Amino acid sequence: MGMNPRKGILSLKISDQNMLYHSFMPFLKNGGLFIPTNKTYEMGEEVFILLTLLDEAEKIPVAGTIAWITPRGAQGNQAAGIGVHFSEGDGGANVVRGKIENHLVDKLKSDKATYTM
Repeated sequence: MGMNPRKGILSLKISDQNMLYHSFMPFLKNGGLFIPTNKTYEMGEEVFILLTLLDEAEKIPVAGTIAWITPRGAQGNQAAGIGVHFSEGDGGANVVRGKIENHLVDKLKSDKATYTM
């Protein structure tokens, strides 16, 4: 296969609602998350996230593909990292998306009017 399985697994802990809000990518068709990382990835590469959401004890495994790359040294001091688009039909992705939308329901509502997308 030639794929390094270690690189394809990312652990992400989202500790508060604010971080969740800034990490969530609702404009992707199946939803997705931005993950800060200095590792190098290719667009479309498949990755696997072990996600810890807020105070939950369980890590949720989510499959996805790289849909966004912010390189190191990007303009505006943005964190280097990747945007992972959740895989369609992935059980974990469905669970996570539902949980994220529940956690963010008030925030997403209050900001709806200002979204231009």
